[in-house]
Amino acid sequence: MGMRNHELVPLQLLCVIASLKHGGCHKILRELVRHKLVAYDATAKRKSANNEGYRLTNLGYDYLALKALASRDVINSVGNQIGVGKESDVYIVANEENEQMILKVHR
Repeated sequence: MGMRNHELVPLQLLCVIASLKHGGCHKILRELVRHKLVAYDATAKRKSANNEGYRLTNLGYDYLALKALASRDVINSVGNQIGVGKESDVYIVANEENEQMILKVHR
């Protein structure tokens, strides 16, 4: 389902997966696009099929990864940025016991 099976996920499938009505799904997607977590794409790859839908951006993947780490109590807070590289940014993070760790976010 979703991005596992589709390059672009159609709006109807997103609404079914999220268990939302069309209007609520459209409103949430508009906010996600505004924050650049998902992107709307309409491309015609074949003459017979017009592919249009939404795809998760790199920022969206980063958000999901941070949410997963926070829900597993691996990280509790994100601190200062300590490094900027050509391909990634490095941050100080801490868990509930205030043990400091390094978080590397690829671009």
